[in-house]
Amino acid sequence: MLKEVGLYDFKDEKVKKYSLGMKQKLGIAQAIMEDQELLIFDEPINALDDFSVDAFRNIINKKKDEGKTILISSHNKEKLEDLFDFTVKMSNGEIVEVIKEKMNE
Repeated sequence: MLKEVGLYDFKDEKVKKYSLGMKQKLGIAQAIMEDQELLIFDEPINALDDFSVDAFRNIINKKKDEGKTILISSHNKEKLEDLFDFTVKMSNGEIVEVIKEKMNE
């Protein structure tokens, strides 16, 4: 799991010494290690470099192929939108739009 998120080389370091991006990767690893049917991510690519964003995208595609349901809340849709089956736009806690077609089509 740590290899998948790019933390294997840091496995012996104390988490309190991790950078924000490393802590974000650790949270992603924790979310996927239980093999749940529903995965929820809140701003999962915040503080991640492009390489780590690609690793996250690969993880999500793998989980989608396994039939998992994935909910992602993100303000950075440009880097993730081709992963979405549909998008729900919200404003002030209210749903303002649902787009059902794939975002990259």
